[in-house]
Amino acid sequence: MSIEVEAKPEEMGMSSTQFEHLTRHMHAYVDDGRLPGVNTLVSRGGKIVYLDVYGERDMEKHLPVVADTVYRFYSMSKPITSIALMQLYEQGLLRLSDPVEKFLPAFKDMQVFAGGTNQSPVTRPATTKMTIHHLMTHMSGLTYGFMQANVVDSIYRANGFDFGSKLGNTAETIDALAAMPLLCDPGTSWNYSHSTDVIGRIIEVISGQRLGEYLSEHVFDPLGMTDTGFHVHDDAHDRFSSNYIPHPKTGKATLLDASDTSPALKPAQFEGGGGGLMSTMYDYHQFCRMLMAGGTLGEARIIGRKTLDFMTSNHLPDGGDLVSCGTPLFSETPYDGVGFGLGFSVQLNPAITRVISSPGEFAWGGAASTAFWCDPAEDLHVIFLTQLLPSSYHPIRQELKQLVYSSLL
Repeated sequence: MSIEVEAKPEEMGMSSTQFEHLTRHMHAYVDDGRLPGVNTLVSRGGKIVYLDVYGERDMEKHLPVVADTVYRFYSMSKPITSIALMQLYEQGLLRLSDPVEKFLPAFKDMQVFAGGTNQSPVTRPATTKMTIHHLMTHMSGLTYGFMQANVVDSIYRANGFDFGSKLGNTAETIDALAAMPLLCDPGTSWNYSHSTDVIGRIIEVISGQRLGEYLSEHVFDPLGMTDTGFHVHDDAHDRFSSNYIPHPKTGKATLLDASDTSPALKPAQFEGGGGGLMSTMYDYHQFCRMLMAGGTLGEARIIGRKTLDFMTSNHLPDGGDLVSCGTPLFSETPYDGVGFGLGFSVQLNPAITRVISSPGEFAWGGAASTAFWCDPAEDLHVIFLTQLLPSSYHPIRQELKQLVYSSLL
């Protein structure tokens, strides 16, 4: 779908001159080879005021980034899956206090890692049952294998849960996940994890549909997100971006997953609600427009206003941030002064975060350096797309906020 600037920055209280600094700064990442290309959108007051498409989606074939380039969105899938679960919540089909085992029996009698090695772990019974709220807030005790920070992570990797591996279909994969020990008791610590993948499986159990089918019917089709799904649609193969990693010596973007041979071109056996979606700038802009409008877009009602307010409030214990409640590991957002809601990070105190922003802003990002945030206080949302793993290699997200917020008049 086409996408274009809808208003001059000054018409919406923003500075064209400051956006020139944004353009120059992001283009420098491409010009010196650190990023393959960039695709940046700024919307204020419901109108796109800045859209920049620059660089290449395939550096080897010198194919340019286009407005409808298809990207791997990785963890930017999480807010979408979280919204989908809360649609079922609004129908009374679940409570956040429900134990996960109510829907997924494999999660009954979970064990917590208590010592030993990845080959011979010592475990003990969990002191609390894992609930849906624990999954939505990443307080479940689950983890990710790619963090490589503790023995439980290595147990995940030893069992096939490394970055990009798939064990089987969604049901088989989630059952295998349940068989591994937890990092901690549910509810005791925030830890970034496969929690949203489990949420995706719960959606399947409750709805009786595969996750991709449910999302298409209840989110993508109503919002006109025609290019979004768990694989690249056939008519979009020629718009798909390659994926890159930094060269260990030069830092230059180096091919990881070529656009014309990627597994993402074929339907996925495992539909991971936590990180499996492909999408475009237009499609995610539609999703953000819906969020900024309180859950509706045109005639499409995706989620209730009060439900969305609830999701974008801080749900961490005692109103804490990710420093006081979390394990100091990989995250898509800084920990200081940032809370977490139901599928979104939530800005609590920009002065503590030390990055210009607004209290109440909600956001998340993806592993290939993609990012978005919605700022209700400024009636502003921003989406940034590229393809470079890992997301923490360059401080792009913090720099984006510096440059975007500095444009406000």
